[in-house]
Amino acid sequence: MESNFLTAVFLPLALFITMLGMGLGLTLGDFRQVLIDPKSVLLGLIAQLIMLPIVGFLLAAIFPLTPELAVGVMILTACPGGPTSNLVTYLVQGNVALSITLTALSSLITVFTIPLVVNLSMQSFMGEVTSLQLPFLKTVMQIAAITIIPVVIGMVLYHYRPKLASKLEKSVKWFSLFFLALIIFGLLLKERANLSTFFVQVGWVTFTLNVSTMALGYTIAIFAKLHERSAKAITLEVGIQNGTLALAVASAPTFLNNPTMAIPAAIYSLLMYLTSAAFAWLIRQRQVVS
Repeated sequence: MESNFLTAVFLPLALFITMLGMGLGLTLGDFRQVLIDPKSVLLGLIAQLIMLPIVGFLLAAIFPLTPELAVGVMILTACPGGPTSNLVTYLVQGNVALSITLTALSSLITVFTIPLVVNLSMQSFMGEVTSLQLPFLKTVMQIAAITIIPVVIGMVLYHYRPKLASKLEKSVKWFSLFFLALIIFGLLLKERANLSTFFVQVGWVTFTLNVSTMALGYTIAIFAKLHERSAKAITLEVGIQNGTLALAVASAPTFLNNPTMAIPAAIYSLLMYLTSAAFAWLIRQRQVVS
């Protein structure tokens, strides 16, 4: 797949809009969750930043993936939780404050950890086959520019113009979903000849990654004796990654410029809605039975 207008223009724009939307509903007070419930926040971050890449590495090594697709899986695991996790947490009556805090904190931390994880995975799976590399400082600055800056802009707007921010937030969410759908469609269309092969190769590994990390996140939370609402938030935060950021890191010209590596994120972004819906259904069924 070659770099095109979608990856060069629409992808950074989609990511900027997505992060802006997160900022439009975020205040400094939301970060008080760190002080209110530090145990839940710490466990959530450990599951997100440590457990997730480890699981991703094991799955990428076990499944018969090409080196580029294996790196694509690792790019996905290096990304923070996506704003969609906040919405689904709300729908299943989870701890929304914890979900927002984990999304925000992981978005800040992964600005620094993404280049480390991605470079290590490229060395592991591609070895000397490639000269591709993410320069640490440059990558940190680029990721910060398209993630942290729009979040700050959204927070400032919410602080000074809360009514306007509330109106914009709904529109921004729809726009971000539209752009993401457009990008995924464009990426898959470009590789339509290999689409069935990619689904066979990457579909199972991304599905397994999604389901296994959600299960592990929930198990960790329950064993740590966290409240059920916090367990739901951690489950979804670990299970729903920022696919738009993964697509950008893999295929945008300013990053790796290798859209083949974006295929796992593209397919994952489709499957995560199905698994999230299944999780919500299971929660509802459990509530009915109890």
